[in-house]
Order: sequence, then structure tokens, then C-alpha cells
Amino acid sequence: MMSAELKQIGEMFRAKRKEMNLSLKEVENATSIRVGYIDAIEEGRVADFISGVYAQGFIKQYAAFLGFDFDAVLRENPEILKMPSEKHDFAYGIGTLEKRGSQGGGVKWLPNLLWSTLAATILVLAWFLARSLGVF
Repeated sequence: MMSAELKQIGEMFRAKRKEMNLSLKEVENATSIRVGYIDAIEEGRVADFISGVYAQGFIKQYAAFLGFDFDAVLRENPEILKMPSEKHDFAYGIGTLEKRGSQGGGVKWLPNLLWSTLAATILVLAWFLARSLGVF
């Protein structure tokens, strides 16, 4: 989705960024908003965001960074709050590539058991070796 109002806000943000002589990478480093999202804001492409909530948060953060009063921008452009809410499928666990409910989820104890067994075996062998050499 791309509305004329969001495109206009994005152009205003781009003009201010260029007036401040900042690159997209410099803005990314200062705000922690990825370059792709900054470009999407400046182009008015809300569909590039995971959800409208992310878009609103990033627009607010970017506006504050550029020195704009977000509340004033919001009063002049209330459609920012009317972004579409799309459902996304989050079937994967957070921070993993393992699908929730997969078969491999219950065998996580096996590597720990193997390492523990190996460590115990080494300790017992070291004890027998020390005892046979007369260290004890």
C-alpha cells in the first residue's frame, strides 16, 4: 500500500535528511532502523514493513531523529494510524530455524549426555593412570 500522504511525508523526510547531508547508512547507524525501512518510509511504501505498528514506530523514530514533531505530523496526517493490519504467519520459533512442534525438539538432551559421559570416562581413565603410576 502506498498513499499520497505517506509519500509526501517520506519526501519531506528525505529532503530534511539531504539538507542535513546524511546518507541512508548514517541514519541507519544513528537510529538502528535498517536502510531498507528508511528507504521504504521515504518512498511511502508501507507494505515493506512487517506490520503497520512497525511502520508507525519507525516513522516516529525517524521523525524525532530528523527534528520533526511527530505529534504535529500526525495531526496533519492522521492516516499514518490507519495503516493496514495484515496477518503474518510466525510458525518458526524465535531465534531459531527449527519449526515449532518438530520431531527434533525432544532430543536436545542427547548431546549433553554424550559430552557428560565422555568427560566422566576421561576423568576415570586419568584416575586409573595416576594410581598405576603411583601418584596417589
